[in-house]
Order: sequence, then structure tokens, then C-alpha cells
Amino acid sequence: MFHHVVLMQFGARADRAFFATVEAYAVKIRASTPNLGRYVFGPNLASRSDGLTHAIVGSFATSADHDAYQASPVHQEMKAFMAPDIARIVVCDIDEAQP
Repeated sequence: MFHHVVLMQFGARADRAFFATVEAYAVKIRASTPNLGRYVFGPNLASRSDGLTHAIVGSFATSADHDAYQASPVHQEMKAFMAPDIARIVVCDIDEAQP
């Protein structure tokens, strides 16, 4: 299993409509991505979030499936929509197949 975690802090323009659009993209990704185990977008509830208020957590069958998701048109659209409002981002990828 390959896990992709993205922690984000957004600028002031990211409002309720912005987050609704991001969730709509997440729905499209869940419907169109092969070998996707789980894909969640939501608020980061951790008390030690260091201002990283939201996260995307995706689990893919393999790293190649993750790579295909990265290149997919819907993911590219989502990134283009979100990028202007991301103030800070941290990404963590974990491949359970790697020792």
C-alpha cells in the first residue's frame, strides 16, 4: 500500500465555497482513480498542527497507482484550483512495500 499525505495551510481567501469545491474534486478523484483504497480531504484536528489546517490522505495499491493519480487530469485541475490559496504545504509519502 502507498500512502500520500498532504498537509496544507490556506490563505484568507479560502472560504466555505473554496472548501466545497475541493471536496467536489475529491469526489471526482474517488470516482475516477483506479486502485485507490481511500481518499479523504478534511480539516486537520491535531492540536499540534502548526497551522496546517487541512489535509488530504490518499492510499493507493502501489506507488505506480499513486504516480498515475498525480498525472491524472482531475488531480491536475484540483492542484491548479487550490494552488493560489495554499500558503504552506507539507507532503509525506510512505510506501509499505519499501523496507
